[in-house]
Amino acid sequence: MTGRTRFLTSLTGGQPDRFFRYEHGAWPQTAERWRAEAGPGAEAIQPYDQSGAYFGMDPLVRIMMNSGYTDSPYHPKLTERTLEETEKHRIYVDADGVTKKELSHDRETSMPQFISFPVTDRADWDVIRTRLNPDDADLRIGDIERLAKLCSDPQVPTLLPMCGAYGHPRNLLGAEGLAYVLYDAPGLLEEILDNWLELYHALVERLTAHVRVDAVLIWEDMCYRSGPLIDPEHFRRFMLPRCKDLVRFAKSSGVRAVIVDTDGDCRKMIPLFLEAGVDCLMPFEVQAGMDVVAIAQEFPGLSIMGGLDKRVLAGESRAAIRAEVDRVLPFFLERGGYIPTLDHTVPPNVSLASYRYYLDCVRSFEDGR
Repeated sequence: MTGRTRFLTSLTGGQPDRFFRYEHGAWPQTAERWRAEAGPGAEAIQPYDQSGAYFGMDPLVRIMMNSGYTDSPYHPKLTERTLEETEKHRIYVDADGVTKKELSHDRETSMPQFISFPVTDRADWDVIRTRLNPDDADLRIGDIERLAKLCSDPQVPTLLPMCGAYGHPRNLLGAEGLAYVLYDAPGLLEEILDNWLELYHALVERLTAHVRVDAVLIWEDMCYRSGPLIDPEHFRRFMLPRCKDLVRFAKSSGVRAVIVDTDGDCRKMIPLFLEAGVDCLMPFEVQAGMDVVAIAQEFPGLSIMGGLDKRVLAGESRAAIRAEVDRVLPFFLERGGYIPTLDHTVPPNVSLASYRYYLDCVRSFEDGR
């Protein structure tokens, strides 16, 4: 199998000749630590490098354009500006119009405080929607010939990121603001979601006319450790019809698989995403109670990326790392529909030696079929 065939077979429930080699990558501080531990020649270790050649990952082209992911696809983006800065913190408005407060030290390893969001009412929406104009699809895509060239190798899979039907309005309104809008201004939410659907229709239509898009990765982050941030019935009412439409349109345009990225305990949302036509979810955080073997048994039609506990690597115990890999991979070696990866990016308390041993454990299954 080629890497592309292996990737798509895994995402659509099949059994590849071996597991596709993929990891979410390392934090910037982790990459810095690993470069120091590796010594000369380790410059190739980069943060968030999902297809890192240094670790022997399978190549994967992430289509880089203004299609959004954890951010919304504004065009143009807002200009980040600092409102207040002291020795301890900085308050600023980011490129998505969200006002945040962050620590002056350890900015990369701590979460900012979210103070306010760009949309609080219809007047705010009328202003911000000018940056979400579906007619600007070509400007968001940019140099389409360059993208086509990057995606031209038939053996390498391609992946287009998007911001989801929950993730996007949450970026606009905040989780609390979105919760209020569900009850107080449902018509406003309908407008936001209709615009979301029209915008991504335009992006997919223009892009796939010239560029091969094998898979779409939709960021939602709609769950925490105790469950979803939105009632599943609200998702069914407002988001699911648009999700179905977008997935159907993407697949009719040549996209082979759709992946949803959400942290936390997402079990209540899985049936809804399967109904929408989504093929795969990730990353299945173990600390949120996500047992991918049990989930795969409950949802046989779901493909899975992730579910290997990153916390185990911090303990430096080879026996514990081996046990964690052995907990999951034998089941999926027989079942298929799985890409092994840690359940999130790697924090800086993980040594290079532990990470390498973890990869060795995962790859020990490559000759097991």
